Amino acid sequence: MANGDGYAGDVSPKEAWEILEREPQAALVDVRTKPEWGFVGVPDLSELGKQALLIEWQAYPSMQVNPSFAEDVAAAGVPKDAPILFLCRSGARSRSAAQALTALGYSACYNISEGFEGGHDATGHRGTVGGWKVAKLPWKQN
Repeated sequence: MANGDGYAGDVSPKEAWEILEREPQAALVDVRTKPEWGFVGVPDLSELGKQALLIEWQAYPSMQVNPSFAEDVAAAGVPKDAPILFLCRSGARSRSAAQALTALGYSACYNISEGFEGGHDATGHRGTVGGWKVAKLPWKQN
């Protein structure tokens, strides 16, 4: 069921973690770019027996929308009725991904509203106000 914005709704990082814990089929799709995964880190779902799916919504460096995004999600084995939690840096790209997959018949697409790094603080830096990392949820860096 979509909200007025064309997807199931926004959740905080902690709410996303609770859904991943509670729902065996729930998946987290990190839609950031390859450089972001490598330099900033990725969610670590290993204690849940899961793995974050790393599928770019926009390909670096052109930042053009990935034309095979939906096919990549389907190829990862995510059922259309499973809760899917989309994550980006701050919640903008992940919202677009949630809307796009909802339009293609996925029924439970959620945007992690604060993203991985959260918004900017008073000095213009990310990673101190909101987000997956600030919520002290598991993550790793390669």
